[in-house]
Amino acid sequence: MVSLKDIAQRCGVSVATVSKALNGQQDVGETTRQRVLSTAKELGYTANSAARALKTNRTYNIGILFMDLSNSGFTHEYFASTLTSFRLEAERCGYDITFISRNVGQTSTSYLQHALYRGVDGVAIICADFLDPMVQELVYSQLPVVSLDHAFNNRTAVLSDNINGMESLVRFVYGKGHRRIAYIHGNNTAVTESRMTGFYRACEALGLTIPDEYITQCEYHEPISCHKATKRLLALPTTPTCILFSDDYSYIGGINAIQEAGLRVPEDISVAGYDGTHMATMVSPKLTTWQQNTQELGRIAAAQLIERIEHPRTSLPQHIVVQGKLLEGETVRQLD
Repeated sequence: MVSLKDIAQRCGVSVATVSKALNGQQDVGETTRQRVLSTAKELGYTANSAARALKTNRTYNIGILFMDLSNSGFTHEYFASTLTSFRLEAERCGYDITFISRNVGQTSTSYLQHALYRGVDGVAIICADFLDPMVQELVYSQLPVVSLDHAFNNRTAVLSDNINGMESLVRFVYGKGHRRIAYIHGNNTAVTESRMTGFYRACEALGLTIPDEYITQCEYHEPISCHKATKRLLALPTTPTCILFSDDYSYIGGINAIQEAGLRVPEDISVAGYDGTHMATMVSPKLTTWQQNTQELGRIAAAQLIERIEHPRTSLPQHIVVQGKLLEGETVRQLD
């Protein structure tokens, strides 16, 4: 079995230098680091995780809490992309990931107990019922925790800029001449509250008065629910000229309701989505949407959690907001 000493002898450096290079520490020159990594690969070196854990008092294992409330799992492009970028950053830093649940084998447990049982160094809460007492127990435990799109007091959170995203969408459709703007929002979450704030903030700044009946609800990532909500809007005596949907995937239900009503997008009614998924670029006409930067959300969440794990005395909890961008498609018509 190849040891650190073998690599050190081949490279002509100390064992300590080899250890630092393999563990990504900063006080090693880049040329030396690359020589050590190349030699380790050439010799077939494999790190002994048990030995490393004894030495550092860390397992180099990160827990992921992902309880998808819509039951769409990894087919949900937003979460799939965020989790992928999280995993890549964690692996780049030498960490593995383990999913946390309420079960250990056949025994029911809490999220915190499962995390402790697995011996994770910290937990990233990617998707969960943030009001669940068991989630809050985990958040306020001694484990380092980072949450995505939900901010807890005195804990690090990585947040998509949902307020600015929705404001930008409203301003965009307003700039196209639309004044009767409806919004089908998702179920009650911190994300929805932020987007609602952005919607009304933009409308107020633009001098728009939105009738209460123009605001309705569906479930996120749920076309059937969105189909029903869209039909309610189309049945109003004065219909909106533009509908903002909760997310790109739910738009599938919306467009079906619009077509069933004998209407065309964007000739008869304009629409826009949210998330900026790959699907939005594939439908015809191409969907106008707000794209969330999932790669940065996942990468920053992993980096922040690892910072909290490795430097607990010097890292401070913070709320980091990640910007997105407007993807102008073909579904918002310019009104005369």
